[in-house]
Amino acid sequence: DFLEYLRSFHFTGDIYAIPEGTVIFPREPMVKVVAPIMEAQLVETAILNIMNHQSLIATKAARVCYAAKGDGIMEFGLRRAQGPDAGLYGARAAVIAGCVGTSCVLTGKLFDVPVMGTHAHSWIMSFPDEYTAFKAYADLYPEGCTLLVDTYDTLKSGVPNAIRVFQEMKDAGISPRKLGIRLDSGDLAYLSSEVRKILDAHGLTGCKIFATNSLDEYLITDLERQGAKIDSYGVGDAIATSKAAPCFGNVYKLVQINGEPVLKKSEDRIKLINPGFQITYRIVKFDEEFGNIYKADVTCLRGDTLSQDIEHGKTFTIKDEYDRYKFKTFDEGTYEWRTLQVPVIGNGKRCAPKRSLMEKKAFYNDTLAHFSPSERRLINPHYYKVDISDDLYNLKNEILTKLVNEIEKFRID
Repeated sequence: DFLEYLRSFHFTGDIYAIPEGTVIFPREPMVKVVAPIMEAQLVETAILNIMNHQSLIATKAARVCYAAKGDGIMEFGLRRAQGPDAGLYGARAAVIAGCVGTSCVLTGKLFDVPVMGTHAHSWIMSFPDEYTAFKAYADLYPEGCTLLVDTYDTLKSGVPNAIRVFQEMKDAGISPRKLGIRLDSGDLAYLSSEVRKILDAHGLTGCKIFATNSLDEYLITDLERQGAKIDSYGVGDAIATSKAAPCFGNVYKLVQINGEPVLKKSEDRIKLINPGFQITYRIVKFDEEFGNIYKADVTCLRGDTLSQDIEHGKTFTIKDEYDRYKFKTFDEGTYEWRTLQVPVIGNGKRCAPKRSLMEKKAFYNDTLAHFSPSERRLINPHYYKVDISDDLYNLKNEILTKLVNEIEKFRID
């Protein structure tokens, strides 16, 4: 009977979700599923797999991209990703979160995003010498020629041979849209500075310097601090595997059944999920210097007192869930609001408008720009307020108190 049910299974419920490209914070509901419990349980693993993996990669990519100046970050992680699907969809998430392109050709084809890259060391080693390899590559890609210069010796061989090829292109009347060299080993700060001097001395001031080699947001930040002459970076395993934090801890819990709010009690506070059918509001205030700035997120029970006050523009106060002496008041007429979760599936069918991947990327960039600079920094960022309504707080504690009382009274005869 169960297998027969699965044969004709079709999801019939509703799903609310935070639009892709939105910056969110811990303890905020990303996806809300309203459906018969069998259907809600059957889609659990798929939803968690999709949300956790791509949110993980997007978070890491966002950090790496924030660290880089210049022409940005190229996602180069397919070879290090945990399987083909992880490489394909990880690259997709990385582009939304700021990467200017990817080396994964299939991601580019499926999602219409820029594909970028250079040749491999094996390309050079398959030719009689480095110059011949560079010349052959330039003949194939005259419009955008980036040469990998560290196969044998960066300063004594790679860069001189690249300059020779670039000069021959110029003499032949070829005007590439982009010329570049790629550094993939050694002291990148030192080498990039030396290479920049050599290129400029030969009139190649427009030639870009591109760096790879196990980079992450911390190494890139340090290279920028040292004044490295690097125009753009290619980042592989740090993004594709989210190397420093390889798991995204999103969970999927039952919060209401037959109209009755429920919660899972846990010894760990971080696993204590808020009960009931919720909605999250993002509060926006105007700043003379930065324009519209996001000031706080607050999750309410749908239609509760605070939810109504916000939607009617009234004065309201939010309190820190874990320190009730910390609070913030927003006066009537001083703020705007927007809801984070929106309907994406209704009665089993898509109801959200389709957006291209590049539209989602633009949405992310716009969203990030509305947070203050102190909240965007990589190290010790300023705390962004994420609270819950008093009604949700009280409901949560009422259920916990009820559960504790039931447990204390429990006896085995």
